[in-house]
Amino acid sequence: MARILSIDYGKKRTGIAVTDPLQIIANGLVTVSTSGLFDFLREYMSKEPVERIIIGEPKQADGSPSENMARITQFANRWRKAYPDIPIEFYDERFTSVLAHKAMLDGGLHKKKRQDKALVDEISATIILQSYLESSRRKR
Repeated sequence: MARILSIDYGKKRTGIAVTDPLQIIANGLVTVSTSGLFDFLREYMSKEPVERIIIGEPKQADGSPSENMARITQFANRWRKAYPDIPIEFYDERFTSVLAHKAMLDGGLHKKKRQDKALVDEISATIILQSYLESSRRKR
């Protein structure tokens, strides 16, 4: 089986997480500069098979799209044009940053480590992916 990859897309940084090959559990992979995201993904997928990409869909509390959605849509369209065989799905990412900070607190990370925005982005991508996996299992 191929992996599923998730993206917590940000204006400056993007957190990335992947499943194991059996698609059972999500693991944080890395945080990359958003400007280098496309190249990073191309390089990663030359080494690891990826079945689909899940992108966190940023929404306001009322459900309307956030300002970042326009950038995400532009990225997704570019991706679909270059890699039409690897589908992209959007998944609601509301509150993932809050959950990431809570996970860091619960994990006992010191304040300096909790302020590492790259780590927050990677954990957020992991939460998005794990939530997607659990939702997919419930639907089956």
